[in-house]
Amino acid sequence: MEESNKLLNLQAKLKYMFNDDSLLKMALTHKSFAYEKDNPNYDMYNERIEFLGDAILEHIISDLLFSQTPELSEGEMTKKRAAIVCEASLSHALKRINGQEYIYLGKCERNSNGMMKDAIIADAFEAILGAIYIDGGYNIAKTICLELLEEEIKMVLSGHMISTDYKTRLQEILQKNGNVKIEYNLIKEEGPEHEKLFTIEVLFNGRKIGEGTGKSKKIAEQDAAHQALLSGVDNIEN
Repeated sequence: MEESNKLLNLQAKLKYMFNDDSLLKMALTHKSFAYEKDNPNYDMYNERIEFLGDAILEHIISDLLFSQTPELSEGEMTKKRAAIVCEASLSHALKRINGQEYIYLGKCERNSNGMMKDAIIADAFEAILGAIYIDGGYNIAKTICLELLEEEIKMVLSGHMISTDYKTRLQEILQKNGNVKIEYNLIKEEGPEHEKLFTIEVLFNGRKIGEGTGKSKKIAEQDAAHQALLSGVDNIEN
């Protein structure tokens, strides 16, 4: 995909068109990519703008909690805010629009499976928020942030915690339907012994709802559960 089309595609998913899309490109650029291009200037990758986005995010969620949860003490609001803005939460939210696919990573980082690192994806979320704030102002940044994090906010306010244990999260969601049977089956195993790649499917009451891959069966199972969650599995009925 051409760079201009790539940026336009993500802007459509964010429901915001940048006046200056170079801000978005900066927000999506990991340091490994900038250094690989022999251009390690601070204004060419996302660490500084992420710093700004982190502060904007904290303000938005603090404002939300203060106005919508008058029953919570200062300590309780602090815990809820930490849960909403945690690494796993931000990563989940950006992955829901496949935002991780637009991050510019260096080859070394890509080869070390950088696309799957929640820390990198969460940093990109904060950087994108910072870019929207600079480009469009606080109110627009707030609207987009709350829309992206809507599911995570509901989850935390209802007493649930967010983690990267996708299998547990999937099980919790499906068990709302009563008695369920969740199975993980190995579909394919390929590659040399020292570099195998496993493909696993997850079944819900005999019906396939996700498929994942990984360098171990456990990683592949987590990926299968994650793909099921991304597909909107919470709407599945028995």
